[in-house]
Amino acid sequence: MLSPKQRVEQIVEHGLCIGCGLCQSVAGEDKVKVLKGNTGFLVPIVSDTMDAATADQIYATCPGVRVQGLPDNLIATDTKVDNVWGPWQRMVRAWAGDAEQRHIGATAGVLTALACHLLQTKQVDFILHTKTHTSEPSFGEMHISRTPAEVLQGSGSRYGPTAPLISINKVLDMGQAFAFIGKPCDVAGLRNYAEQDARVDELVKFTLAPVCGGWGPPASTENFYRRMGVEPEQVTGLRYRGHGCPGPTQITTKDTVIEAHYLDFWGDDASMWDMPFRCKVCPDGIGEAADIAASDTWILGSPTREESATDLGTNAIIARSKAGAQLLAQATQAGALTIEQDITPDDMSIYQPHQMRKKYAVAPRYQGLKDAGQLAVSTQRLRVDELAAELPHEVNERQRLGTIERVAKGKATQPTPSLT
Repeated sequence: MLSPKQRVEQIVEHGLCIGCGLCQSVAGEDKVKVLKGNTGFLVPIVSDTMDAATADQIYATCPGVRVQGLPDNLIATDTKVDNVWGPWQRMVRAWAGDAEQRHIGATAGVLTALACHLLQTKQVDFILHTKTHTSEPSFGEMHISRTPAEVLQGSGSRYGPTAPLISINKVLDMGQAFAFIGKPCDVAGLRNYAEQDARVDELVKFTLAPVCGGWGPPASTENFYRRMGVEPEQVTGLRYRGHGCPGPTQITTKDTVIEAHYLDFWGDDASMWDMPFRCKVCPDGIGEAADIAASDTWILGSPTREESATDLGTNAIIARSKAGAQLLAQATQAGALTIEQDITPDDMSIYQPHQMRKKYAVAPRYQGLKDAGQLAVSTQRLRVDELAAELPHEVNERQRLGTIERVAKGKATQPTPSLT
């Protein structure tokens, strides 16, 4: 039998922790502190005082081990549901109406524009999102924006460890209305937390998410620095993308600024992407729990080096809830967004084929984890079993056996979280 402390640590050991920080809010800092651990990831450092009831709460809320789709009460009778792409009221291609927001944003500035619109129309008091970390250049950190100028400070993607929910309890203590922008797994964590704290549904007026293909492990980022001729300790700033679509990946040191291509960081095709194990078995990179999700629109999921030099950026937007569809309409009428055309789930599968492939593979991969004695992610309202049932048995079996092999090779595990 594992102790409560060991149960929480097992989430990390089995490669499922995403470093969102929620467990610190759930347990309190006397029991859990989410810090940079010995692997370079943000991990829960768990006190010996961890008790069984709190460990149960963490398992109930942790998006590393529990992911739900859009809550039933937010799925309207006229909502369409696609087995891969989930519930949707409307899908469009669009970009920020403001040219600066479109340029600075990670793709076309849609999430930035929506955040600014919500503040300008006083629908919320602030935006809870992330920005570049003040002391760890590759990390992100929780950020509260009360003005459009502050929103712009957090624009662009962060592909390093980031804990946007690390103080969500204290944010809720403020008693003010806000919108939350986070990765799909962060939004899933917030939805989980709503079952523990009624203030989430009361105060979080909108949830917005980028469609997420994963993020870079710290060791991979350090290798990228070295490929660019810089030692990690020399780096004082890192901009992953933005200032174009996707814009240059910019490394800043005390003496120089080095600009690389987005593909120099990620690689020229999806098979080269290096990311944490949890991202490889993610059941929801498409933001099914969010009111609005926004994605890139590159054909087959990745830019070319030629087209990204002149691409102004276009987002695909999935408005999932009534609130999301209304916000999309309001922002468009106000000029905060420019809609090019309506699209369909088939278009999304062209823009994001890796998301489609991963969604089909999730259920057999989870079975492989269970067969190997590992924790697996519990899902609800994500249709992963239905998708697996569409595939031939031999395809599912290949995914299951491949996962067992990864576990045996140690690719699905991490050391017990520690600061040393």
